[in-house]
This record gives sequence, structure tokens and C-alpha cells, in this order.
Amino acid sequence: MATTLNKARLFWLSVLALFTAASSLAIRGAIASGLKTEWIDPIAPLQAGELLAAALGAAFLSFAITLFVASAFLDQIGMKRCLLGAGLCFILGPLLIVTAGHLATGMTVYTLVWLGMLLSGIGWGLTEAAINPLTAQLYPEDTTHRLNVLHAWFPGGIIIGGLAGFLLSATLPWQGIMALVMIPAVATVAIAATTTFPPPLRSETGVGFGEMVSEVFRRPSFFIWFGAMFLTAASELAPGQWIDVALSNRVGMRGILLLVYVNALMFVFRHFAGRLANKISNPGLLWVSSLLAAIGLFMLSQAQSPVTAILAATVWGLGVCVMWPTMLASVAERYPRGGSWAMGLVGSAGALASFFVLPRLGAMFDQAKIEFAGGPEAFAALTGAAKLAVEDAAASVSFQRLAILPIVLLAVFGFIWLRERGKSRAALAGEAA
Repeated sequence: MATTLNKARLFWLSVLALFTAASSLAIRGAIASGLKTEWIDPIAPLQAGELLAAALGAAFLSFAITLFVASAFLDQIGMKRCLLGAGLCFILGPLLIVTAGHLATGMTVYTLVWLGMLLSGIGWGLTEAAINPLTAQLYPEDTTHRLNVLHAWFPGGIIIGGLAGFLLSATLPWQGIMALVMIPAVATVAIAATTTFPPPLRSETGVGFGEMVSEVFRRPSFFIWFGAMFLTAASELAPGQWIDVALSNRVGMRGILLLVYVNALMFVFRHFAGRLANKISNPGLLWVSSLLAAIGLFMLSQAQSPVTAILAATVWGLGVCVMWPTMLASVAERYPRGGSWAMGLVGSAGALASFFVLPRLGAMFDQAKIEFAGGPEAFAALTGAAKLAVEDAAASVSFQRLAILPIVLLAVFGFIWLRERGKSRAALAGEAA
């Protein structure tokens, strides 16, 4: 492989594709209010919020489905076609979103926006389906470190996309900001089209699709990792989407700036996480991460000022920053014959976490604010500072309940960590004997 492939080019192409997916995610969130005001409010004023949330959620759902399907048939599709398709989706998706109001009228405008979001999610799914097994294939002896470095560029894309949406809103219309995603997307297509990719995993390992499926289903322990991926992603992505809504008023600073700060921590720390995992093992690193995530979420629920919010966000950010790539690396190392499908399955679990947990988080918030107010009628009568106080208390409850997820993970990863350490000691004792 080393004599025929440019590993560095392939790796940085993967970085570019993931950066495009992340910046697209951040920019979609940044332009959501402008999109709602200009195109959705006029056609459905009473349902605008629900419609917007459904459109944004379409990207998460299509991401999960695409990742599941493309991972299963990656050898047939090919990594090159996946990345070419991803780039095209990140061109066509934003193009549909920014031109919807000029191409149609009435609810057809919303339909085009929804399809644009759907295509963006498909691009994200094709990206993850290709780059994770590609990185594992290129660096089989250093998978955890390389996947963490690769996925450092997901928060990198969130930072750039989030800041672009925040800083350019005064000078560019939301359509112009959304269109920025097409720049790295075009570069992804151009580089992928002119790059030589490794042969399909099947030709190197001799493992066919049936054997990949068998590897997963004949080893029930895989589904522990599948469930853990759902919880780790929910501990990371759901609070990240909720932090601006829930904390901005109570702590006296924009929650989006906290999210940018947390993603900056992720960008830096993911470059070193692989080395730390080598010292304490992947389950050990994930156990420490879960502990910090639980403490950080509880601290966020109590934060009342910018200083306490930043401190809480630091603890939470350090906890969740390595979860996604370390989970992927753990599955790649423990279920090697599961190939791209095993990695795609756990990635789909992570994507579905946002799709299912975010609405539940919002429902918990709504329920708590009504309870604090003394009922629906009492809440409807609140205004000004009184209403904000009730919503702040409800936000605190929602973050406290989220902290339960990483507490569950402490038990899961603790069990795996102790079990694998016991096996290692037994193996060493056997060698010594």
C-alpha cells in the first residue's frame, strides 16, 4: 500500500470531507433563524418552529440511514464514489436551500428546503461511511490516534462554520453564508476525483459482506458498544445543540460562544487522545470521559455566570471530546472482521441519538417550565423577568437529567475496562507460566 498510495493525501482528503460536513452542520444552525423569518414564517406562521425543527432533523435522519446503508455496501460502492457523492450532496443541498424561495411558492418552498437539508445529511453519511474505514485501513497500527486526529477537524469545522455564521451575519444575507459550504465541497470533489484509493477491504482481508454481518451478530458484546455509542453521542451532541437555547439568558453570554469554545478544546485535545488511550486503554479513556461529562453537565445545570459557565463547559468539553472517535476505534480494533459495516452501525447509533434525544430534551424543558409556573395557564400568563426565571429553572432541570446518560456509561465502560484488564493479566500470567 505504501508504494502505490499517497497516505497523506488520502488522510487530508478525509479531513477536508469531514470539515465540509461539520461546517455545513454549524452553518445550517447559524442561518436557521434567517431562513425561518424570510421563507417559513410567511407560509406557515403558526407552525414555523415545528417545520424548521423537522427540516433540521431531516439531516440527522438521512445521515443515520445513509451511514448504515453505505457502510454495508462500501466495497461495492467504493470509497472514491462515496466521497465524490458526498461533495456533490454538499453542493446540491445548500443550492436547493438558498434558491428555494426563488424556485417555488407556498409550501413547495418548504419542501425544497427540507430536501436540501436531507441531501446535506446524505453527504454527511457518505463522508463518515468512507473516511472512518479508510483511516483504519491506512493506519491499522495507529487507528485510535489517527481517528482522533481526523475527528479533531469535526469541531474544527464547527468552529469555522459557527464563527462564519456569527460574524458574517451583519454583512451577508443568510443565503450567502449557506453558500459558503459549497467552497470546500467543490475542493472535495476535485481532489477525490484525482486521487488513487486503496483496494476494497474485502480484497485485502478476504472478508465478505456475509462474514461482516456474522462478525456482528455472533458476538453479542458488539451491541453493548452499539448502545454505548447512542449514549456517548447523546452526551455530546444533544447538549451542544441545546446549550444556546438553554443557557444564554441565565449565564449572561451567548451559548453559541460556549459551543465554539468547547469545540476549540475538542480540536486541540483530540490530537493527543490517542496517546493517552495507549496508556490507559480505550475503555479506560472512555470511563474517564464519562466521569468528566457527567460532572460537566451537572455543573452546566448550576451555572449562573459567564465564569461558572466557562468552567462547566470546560469540564464537559474535555469529557465528551474523545468519545466519538475513540468509540469508532474501539469497534474497529475489537471487531476487525466487521469491517466498514460494524463502524457504520455504531456511527448510525450516534446519529440517531441526536434525532431521538433532542426532541425528548425539548419535551423535558417544556414540561419542567409548566410545572415551575404552576400549570399551562399560569405559564401563558407569565411575561418578562418572571417568564425568564421559570425557563432558566427548566433549563437547569434538563441539563441535570442529561447527566444521567454518562453516569450509565460509567458502569458500562467500568465493566469493560475491568474485564479486559483481567484478561490481560491472565494472559501475562499464562505466558509467565
